[in-house]
Amino acid sequence: MTREYDKLVRDDIPAKIRADDETPVTHRATGDEYRDRLAEKLVEEAEEYAENRRVAELGDVLDVLDAICVARDVDRDRLDDARETKKEERGGFAEGVVLERVEE
Repeated sequence: MTREYDKLVRDDIPAKIRADDETPVTHRATGDEYRDRLAEKLVEEAEEYAENRRVAELGDVLDVLDAICVARDVDRDRLDDARETKKEERGGFAEGVVLERVEE
């Protein structure tokens, strides 16, 4: 039986599949494909967290963010600076503000 995935997976997944006596068919994404697949993975992991609210899923989101930073040559300090700048300009999310509409 063949199962199709066509998605970025953690590095050790092919070995785990082989350990189950199955044959993974893989290729290594590089360049733009790698960066695109990381962006897709970020959305996938965020959706998984939204569905089940498990802390482990937040860890997956952070792992993907770290990989994106490496792939884009973005220092975590630079990322934190960008985050803080936006927070200073627009605020954070601590107060739970929900914008329902803007009336004219």
